[in-house]
Amino acid sequence: MIALNEVSTPALAYLGDCVLELLVREALVLRGLGKAGHLHAAALHYVQAPAQAAAMERLLPHLTEEEAGIYRRGRNSTHLNIPKHARPAEYRMATGMEVLFGYLHLKGDSGRLRSLFALAYPAPGEQPPQ
Repeated sequence: MIALNEVSTPALAYLGDCVLELLVREALVLRGLGKAGHLHAAALHYVQAPAQAAAMERLLPHLTEEEAGIYRRGRNSTHLNIPKHARPAEYRMATGMEVLFGYLHLKGDSGRLRSLFALAYPAPGEQPPQ
């Protein structure tokens, strides 16, 4: 089995994308959305690069030194295919977030994952922490 620090950045981003998608879908279902079309439309507001970049801005002050290093590793990745709907800086931040969430998932730290997700995406009506 590969050591956690040997997992490639693209692999962490790939996994982190799935982890974030699962957390978003879970949050939307728990908020009462039930129709697939509504769920999909709502999820897009969370998982597109501009939304992830804004969420990452909320997370940055709350990261540990280790987490900040993992985030920077993803943000600074050089082989990014930037979609048309995102600016390069947004896409880099979103990739950094995905790498961080993939890393925490592989580390088995689900408590921290859920804590960071709650900080990144506060429930409707809640203000994000400062």
